[in-house]
Amino acid sequence: MSKTPQDIFDFASVSDECVKCAKCVPVCTIHRVNADEVTSPRGFLDLLGAYQRGKLDLDKNAKDIFESCFLCTACVEVCPKSLPTDMVIEQVRSDIAKKFGIAWYKKAFFLLLRHRWMNDLAFKLGWVFQTCGFKIKADIDSMNSRFSIPMLKVDRLLPSFKKTSFLNSHPENISNGGKRKVAIFIGCLANYNYKNVGDGLLEILEHLEIDAFLAKSQKCCSAPAYFTGDFDTVDNNAKFNIKYFESFSSDVEAIIIPEATCSAMFKIDYEHYFHDQPEWKARAIAIKEKIYMATEWLQNHTHLEQLLASKKKNTKIVTYHDPCHAKKMQGIYEEPRNLISKNYNIVEMSDPNSCCGFGGVTMQSEKYHFAKAAGLPKAAMIKETKADIVSAECSACRMQINNSMGNKSKTIFKNPIELIAEALRN
Repeated sequence: MSKTPQDIFDFASVSDECVKCAKCVPVCTIHRVNADEVTSPRGFLDLLGAYQRGKLDLDKNAKDIFESCFLCTACVEVCPKSLPTDMVIEQVRSDIAKKFGIAWYKKAFFLLLRHRWMNDLAFKLGWVFQTCGFKIKADIDSMNSRFSIPMLKVDRLLPSFKKTSFLNSHPENISNGGKRKVAIFIGCLANYNYKNVGDGLLEILEHLEIDAFLAKSQKCCSAPAYFTGDFDTVDNNAKFNIKYFESFSSDVEAIIIPEATCSAMFKIDYEHYFHDQPEWKARAIAIKEKIYMATEWLQNHTHLEQLLASKKKNTKIVTYHDPCHAKKMQGIYEEPRNLISKNYNIVEMSDPNSCCGFGGVTMQSEKYHFAKAAGLPKAAMIKETKADIVSAECSACRMQINNSMGNKSKTIFKNPIELIAEALRN
């Protein structure tokens, strides 16, 4: 994008550029489930322009509207002017957080994201006591609440906890021959809940004879805080991660991330966040040259595709969902398909690019009814394919899609990294 940060975050200017062509409306995730012009991209932009001009108070009604966006970037993808609707909404959410504060449970969650030791302790306690309040579905790393209470209904699937996190399950340096070396940023959900993703990535690197550095001091990428408007947490974690990555980046070929949202946060959102901090913006831009989504790097920088071609074909059918932060933000969609298709039959769903409806912390809590409604069409698309497995390189999508498909679905979710690791075992 050629626009300067000053142009991007000038709400009135962005609003004036909107040609009201309505190309964004049919693809907008929130408009699909709440067909109100106010909660459409051009509605958001009109209100943001009015807010900057002083014609709209940032009251609770405006707060409710601006917190209804899923930040899926579908509107940006089809906009003839590529207007950064998601980015300006992220900025106004910071103003909302400053004026109204952040709910206590979000503050507690973001506090955990700042401190790895706290997170380790919280998730360890979660593992110890999870069977008291939840029924565990180990085959899909999920659980149902035993009791129907606010935000924890009995029909809602949530990620289950692991006894030991991925980062605490392995040594920091793993030698596979010493010919090449990469670092791994694992992401919070894959670290604590969907541990097979990281384990599978280590298996793949072993087959490729590439050493792994687990970068155990890594903090959360801070995407949940960024999308909620908690910029203090973003500032804390982003600066720590950049400094930490700088300390070892010259010793590794790449920092690979099996998570679309984390990858997009490092490669794209850090630069936008630091738009008014020139030194940190420059450092964020410099470090992103080393950062790749896992399938992106494995496809383009290793002989993994040829190695998979030498393994036997699996009869299972896979359908692939494109995470918003992969295809729309990073242009990554061919790489995971190329690798999976070597050993599995891929059947495309009717609209793999449509948002699954995760939407962030607020959408999964206060506005869960929107997340639930947005997830149902995606679940129907998956069911239509009759696939054995649905795959996406994103644990947030995994959490949402597992919940949308429900307890009785015969289709299970696996990250492409898990599928590739399974193929290499055979």
